[in-house]
Amino acid sequence: MSGVFAISRPMQAIVLVITALVVLEIPADAARDDALAIDLSQDLVGISTSFSGANVLLFGATEGEGDVIVVVRSPNSQVIVRRKDRVAGIWVNANELVFDDAPGFYHVAASAPLDELLPEPELDANQIGTEHIAFNPHFLLPLDQEEAFRAALVRNKQRTGLYTQGLERVDFRGHRLFRTHVALPANVPTGDYQVTVYLVTDREIANVSKSVLEVRKVGFGAKLTEFAFEQSPIYGLIAIVIALIAGWFAGFVFRKV
Repeated sequence: MSGVFAISRPMQAIVLVITALVVLEIPADAARDDALAIDLSQDLVGISTSFSGANVLLFGATEGEGDVIVVVRSPNSQVIVRRKDRVAGIWVNANELVFDDAPGFYHVAASAPLDELLPEPELDANQIGTEHIAFNPHFLLPLDQEEAFRAALVRNKQRTGLYTQGLERVDFRGHRLFRTHVALPANVPTGDYQVTVYLVTDREIANVSKSVLEVRKVGFGAKLTEFAFEQSPIYGLIAIVIALIAGWFAGFVFRKV
């Protein structure tokens, strides 16, 4: 019996239970994964000096019928919104509000109007739609003033193409296949963008699938930015030397003239 290990009856029972649990778990996971499958036409968007924007195709398939909501958002950052007032004929900054968690880019698309797909509390909880983003003001103001600053933030982002205006469309091909386009403007911020796709049935979220879209600087500009952050003292010294040389050269040229 060399090389064969005897297993006691209690141990055999434990092994059988674990095996049964694993076997039962696999189909459940597979079913969840198959219920909503998504992919992107590209996982990386490279920003170079000639970058003028990009158009990323998101496509996928559902298991059974349902509606689809797509949310693409960049990492959050702190944003200051200032209100200007006219004083003695001059426009000056009168008041401001700092928002701590404002995504630099926000895109939302759906196969039907959001208020028809999910109730308001569900939209708020998942931050679906620009009016449901939790910007988190740094300090509290009266509700009407906070709403005015919030509306100004969204309006400014929409004006520069960083937030969608209204609701973009998710198109179905048949009952299962769907697709939508995500337009990235030339001024899009870098970072790892969270792509979240919701499968909705009977005004409830039936399934969620997530992916990541990387937006990175590439080429000489990326190397220069990386060097400036990682070697900031040396970068600063080089900048001073270049400024001194440029000043000396300009003075030399104008002196000759």
